[in-house]
Amino acid sequence: MSRMPRASTRPELLIRRELHRRGMRYRVNHKLLPGRPDIAFTRAKLAVFIDGCFWHMCPLHGTLPKNNSAWWAAKLQRNVQRDREKDDQLSALGWTVAHFWEHEDPVDVADRVEALWQRKRGAPERGTRSPRHV
Repeated sequence: MSRMPRASTRPELLIRRELHRRGMRYRVNHKLLPGRPDIAFTRAKLAVFIDGCFWHMCPLHGTLPKNNSAWWAAKLQRNVQRDREKDDQLSALGWTVAHFWEHEDPVDVADRVEALWQRKRGAPERGTRSPRHV
């Protein structure tokens, strides 16, 4: 388990690549923010986390090991609790927090992140015209 990557997992890389392709720029694992968000849009104050199904207890794909199951249940439950604590800390700092599962389609995640980013920045969403150009 110690060899499991903490950052830049395949799902994160696919989502980051799609966001970058769309011209969106971000910080990766921002060290100054609680929980070190996987993707942080500092001007929009938008923190994005890509949660692993096992480590964050996905309701669809999360599993509990049979060996030492009580210990694993407590550990994984603590991970979820820690997620809520860091969300509260970020919210208190004025950040919007978004969580996505590793099994979600990267393009769909990028669409939802871009929509949040546009709303936070007050810019028109893609395919719409701003009031100045009407």
